[in-house]
Amino acid sequence: MSGGSFARRKLLGILSGTWLAQAVYAVVKLGVPDLLAAGPLPARELAERTGADPLTLYRLLRALALNGLLEQTAPGTFALNAASEPLRSDVPGSVRYNALMQGEEVYGAFAEIMYSLRTGRPAFDKVHGRGFYEYLDANPEAARIFNESMGDQPVPEGVVARDWSGVSTVVDVGGGNGALLAAVLADRPGMRGVLLELSSALDSARERLRAAGVADRVELTGGDFFTAVPGGGDVYILARVLHNWADDAAVRLLCRVREAMGTAARLLVAEEFMPAAGTPGAGARAMVDLLMLVTQEGHDRTAAEYGDLLAAAGFTVVSAGPDVLEAVPA
Repeated sequence: MSGGSFARRKLLGILSGTWLAQAVYAVVKLGVPDLLAAGPLPARELAERTGADPLTLYRLLRALALNGLLEQTAPGTFALNAASEPLRSDVPGSVRYNALMQGEEVYGAFAEIMYSLRTGRPAFDKVHGRGFYEYLDANPEAARIFNESMGDQPVPEGVVARDWSGVSTVVDVGGGNGALLAAVLADRPGMRGVLLELSSALDSARERLRAAGVADRVELTGGDFFTAVPGGGDVYILARVLHNWADDAAVRLLCRVREAMGTAARLLVAEEFMPAAGTPGAGARAMVDLLMLVTQEGHDRTAAEYGDLLAAAGFTVVSAGPDVLEAVPA
């Protein structure tokens, strides 16, 4: 195959990638992966149980099977495989909620990427007539899906595995559905937590913390972290929060945290730092930065750039790991 033909095939595969992504979204939206959890089912039965058109659903399932995302075990009958098992809602590491979010809000925002490139503003604002978090606050189901999607991501190991001796209260600022706080408190019965989030996220957090057996040690606080952050914590956490905001807003948030902290308290900033060009993971991280481009005001940063934000808000970085910076009031 000539170099030109290879490049053409590669580009066409990339350009048609949204077709496959939206097909995955559609089967998740219909609930097909959960229906297939017990074993193979005919497309016609899946159509009856999901309210889909039988022939149309068959064509969709066939396309997914031929692209390695399902198995066709008999003519017209389909089953999950290793690639599609994570689309179930009841498995560890489920990507169900991520698929829903990607197929709805994210897909719509990327369709307007030219707006972002011409204005420097998130295309999400144009599509939905408001900013990302304002939209979530007005749409509880979208907020639930977003928080579950974020909570299904692996917790930052640098936070969970740190030395927590001497810590009695940890405050998770913008803690989503509580997955990180639950992991921190799980094996530390002497610790208590405070989770600050928008009110729309607290129901999901309450359920997650209850399932983890730590709900009785967590105070749930609904509010805007740009307005106020609860005081009294020994350790404060900002996990995957700052990258959502432009520099000036990120500094304002850090200042609110600084105001809430005692002089002996510490702050953990957990982010997936932007790696240098050519290092492993750089391309994937750059794609996440494009997601930020079309959905929110923020962007991914290097560890040094996060350190600059911390310094501007009155912090000194005292240690740095692969996914976390630890800082104290300067």
